[in-house]
Amino acid sequence: MKLHLIAVAALAASTVLSGAASAQTVLRLAENQPESNPVTVAMHRFAELVKEYSNGKVEVQVFSGAQLGQEPESIEQAQAGIVDFARVNSVALANVSPSMGVFTLPYIFADWDHKYRVLDGDIGTEVLADLEVVGLKGFHYMDAGTRSFYTTSGKPIQSIDDLKGMKIRVQPAPISIRMVELLGAVPTPMNYGEVYSALQTGVIDGAENDFVSYLTSAHYEVAPNFAEEAHLSPPALLLMNKARFDSLPPEQQEAITRAADEATKYEREIMREANEKARDQVTQGGATITQLDNAPFQAAVQPIYDEFPDLMPLIKRIQAAK
Repeated sequence: MKLHLIAVAALAASTVLSGAASAQTVLRLAENQPESNPVTVAMHRFAELVKEYSNGKVEVQVFSGAQLGQEPESIEQAQAGIVDFARVNSVALANVSPSMGVFTLPYIFADWDHKYRVLDGDIGTEVLADLEVVGLKGFHYMDAGTRSFYTTSGKPIQSIDDLKGMKIRVQPAPISIRMVELLGAVPTPMNYGEVYSALQTGVIDGAENDFVSYLTSAHYEVAPNFAEEAHLSPPALLLMNKARFDSLPPEQQEAITRAADEATKYEREIMREANEKARDQVTQGGATITQLDNAPFQAAVQPIYDEFPDLMPLIKRIQAAK
């Protein structure tokens, strides 16, 4: 963490470039995914829209591929104002804003329509508002795919019993760790950038993610067994330092908000299409996909709902929205 903070210390304040006719505000956005990932594509689209809607007065620079750190660091940097924006997964964000954790519970969403009925409704709005308490402004929810487990050669998952004792990489968040424990595996929290080598060297037996990340990270090369049981469908979000947003002129705030709304809709479309294509591509690349009945998995993780009593009011409202 300290190394990343040192590396970006020079970025501590947003730059204002002065010209003869006008001043330009330059804002920096941290993104941990590579250029080919749909979320990164959408962040570049966001930057284009901000420039357009602000009449060139605001420029957003996108730093992809974890140049400024992985998601936990990006969140801290956005809170501290070291970067202006961070695009992160709600799993990592739940460590900072606990109510966000409700969207990271296993099998909390019945399907795509239920998911966005919740996220685009009152529940989603309330959870976004909670971010302001920790110094962040959240924009609308993006899609981060649906996550399943994948494992290294010789260790396929064909039933829940196969997970027993396996070392599975999870995002460093309490709900993800507990979910894997309840499934009988050994949760191994690890930053995203370390996963490929850990799979390759046998430090871990598997990980979990959606098809797009499975492809763009090349994890399918070292963990070719994909067990499609769809345990998580957590949203992604674009965050901004709240004080920085509030300091901008109203017309620039409006430009950023409008651009974020449009980029979110665009991201949902391209992410859904990309996951379908990625599924075919990893199969062509040698991965074996096994579709599993997830009923035993759902039964095994049911205790997790009672273990987070602070989330129970939100859980009940989400279940009622099915």
